[in-house]
Amino acid sequence: MCRVLIIGAGDVGRVVAHKRAQAAEVFSDIWLASRTLAKCDQTADEITDRHIHTAQVDADNTAELVSLIRKIEPRMVINVALPYQDLSIMDACLETGIDYLDTANYEPLDEAKFEYKWQWVYQERFDAVGVMALLGSGFDPGVTNVFVAYALKHHFDQDINPAP
Repeated sequence: MCRVLIIGAGDVGRVVAHKRAQAAEVFSDIWLASRTLAKCDQTADEITDRHIHTAQVDADNTAELVSLIRKIEPRMVINVALPYQDLSIMDACLETGIDYLDTANYEPLDEAKFEYKWQWVYQERFDAVGVMALLGSGFDPGVTNVFVAYALKHHFDQDINPAP
């Protein structure tokens, strides 16, 4: 079981928080943080069967992110903030030694161009500190594929696609 910090409380952050809350055996403690605390609190209030902690953080401010991560001590940060905030969140995860997952890829604030080149240069730095960075996992089918892999690993005792 692990504590997780979700950064971003828009529509995707809301869904991620709800889905994490459904997996109490995996996610023991859930934090939702965003620039707008009211959005975090609204999502937390919707989840009635689990307590969701909320916090305000500016995802553009690496020092503020580092401070929050150190306070919470999550096992993983799930980034569903805006695409131009990926690098500051990655920097905070590197500084604190926390695993990182995002669903999209970096896009500069002033340029509509999705590309991984800015994030790929972080690979050696993440490897050097022994921290995972799962980039662009997607939401659907990406996250769906993660859920299926988990189910196969933990809930099926036989191969569901046996060879002929």
